[in-house]
Amino acid sequence: MKPKFYITTSIFYASSKPHIVNSYEGVLTDAIARYKRLCGYDVIFTTGTDEHGQKVQNKAIENNISPQKYVDDISLEVRRIDDLLNVSYDKFVRTTNTHHKEIVAKIFKKLYDQGDIYKGKYEGLYCTPCESFFTESQLVDGKCPDCGREVSPMSEEAYFLKLSKYNKWLEEYIESHPDFILPESRKNEIMNNFIKPGVEDLCISRTSFDWGVKVPMDPKHVIYVWLDALTNYITFIGYDPDGSSEEFKKYWPADVHIIGKDILRFHTIYWPVILKALDLPMPKTIFGHPWVLASDSDKMSKSKGNVLYADDLVKHFGTDAVRYYLLHEIPYGHDGNISNELLIERINSDLANTIGNLVNRTISMSQKYFDGVIYAPKAFEDIDIELIEMAKNLKEKTDAKMSEFKVADAIDEILELYRRCNKYIDETMPWVLAKAPEKEERLKTVLYNLLEAIRCGTVLLQAFLPETADKIFKQLNTENRGIDSLGDFKGMDPGIKLSSPEVLFARIDKEEKLKEIEEN
Repeated sequence: MKPKFYITTSIFYASSKPHIVNSYEGVLTDAIARYKRLCGYDVIFTTGTDEHGQKVQNKAIENNISPQKYVDDISLEVRRIDDLLNVSYDKFVRTTNTHHKEIVAKIFKKLYDQGDIYKGKYEGLYCTPCESFFTESQLVDGKCPDCGREVSPMSEEAYFLKLSKYNKWLEEYIESHPDFILPESRKNEIMNNFIKPGVEDLCISRTSFDWGVKVPMDPKHVIYVWLDALTNYITFIGYDPDGSSEEFKKYWPADVHIIGKDILRFHTIYWPVILKALDLPMPKTIFGHPWVLASDSDKMSKSKGNVLYADDLVKHFGTDAVRYYLLHEIPYGHDGNISNELLIERINSDLANTIGNLVNRTISMSQKYFDGVIYAPKAFEDIDIELIEMAKNLKEKTDAKMSEFKVADAIDEILELYRRCNKYIDETMPWVLAKAPEKEERLKTVLYNLLEAIRCGTVLLQAFLPETADKIFKQLNTENRGIDSLGDFKGMDPGIKLSSPEVLFARIDKEEKLKEIEEN
């Protein structure tokens, strides 16, 4: 039996086309899911779209179409971009799914019947884009603390979830489970700013619009979008208050929810309380990832004209170049910048030089000196030891980083091996060995060491740059792509004939490329 691993993104709010900030989450989650599959886990990876709420209804009215048609179009676009970025989700969630809506209504009724939801009146300040109410003290400069937009006073009859009933339990649970909220800085923010001061009961229904799941016993009310959205993590794997599926029993609790830090409060306060009230286990970890910012360290927004879209970047630079930048250049726990200029710099230095040049020159030398045939290594020297040990230890080092969701650091481990390969070429000088017939066995050994080290790195690279890894394996002409082929440094079988070398990443002329992008 394979160990299970259930991972999710948050679900994208279907009010507009996703930009690169949204795409980052899918790529980050995908890398973790792919790595776990590579390591032999039975992975289920869900992503999708959150399709109800006032903002969606308003957008549909503006576009003179039905809300369903509007979210159908947006959801299709989200899925297209995920597919373009090779996001290997197992289930694409849509909250307009009929079965999901039925279970959400059941969950609401269950919580109401057991006294965790009650009817009252809400008076507060409401942010339509965030579908959230705030108190005066929670505002920042009089505006929404999450998105910075204007809020409006609102009063209406509503149902409430008894968050306050669970405040003490939640505080103790988070304190006693250090991996529940990661990174540590996010946990401290939630505890100090929201939980320790005491949470108020949550308004959990609306009557001012009708695009959403109706409250089963009071249909003039629409269930608050966050209850509808958060429960996707259990409804789409088979949760039902009347009896859950075997799939749900197998995969829940989630191993990790990967979410943006801006929606951390909803996932670390509302979601645990909902699960506690349903008598369900908590997810093991909620990882609040950083933001992707524009090159001037400002948040992206259409009004500022600094928004980048994944499909545009892929058109200009290719899928794996975009994946590489998102995974490697957005640091753990800290916001990172992105721009066309920064992408070009990384492509030229890391992808074209470190990876592409290494693979190309190694395979080219093998073709030149031995017609691409792999020979068993027989003439080892002390200078080989460091490279071989790095390759043997790569899996262990990468595991250590990935266990903490430090994806950029994990990629660095692979790059360090490739950099060591490039240095090894300079140290051993195969072109000099090729001129001395008595050094033939040594030359065969040097090339074997290089090819096997490249292969070891490529096995793990599959999680991060799947297209590039596949191209390298095709040039190496080996089927030894599994994690179990690492550790003994014997994965390149003697007798294999390498394929012709191909350019993985061409160097980019910065000025020419920027001019081309501007013209398009």
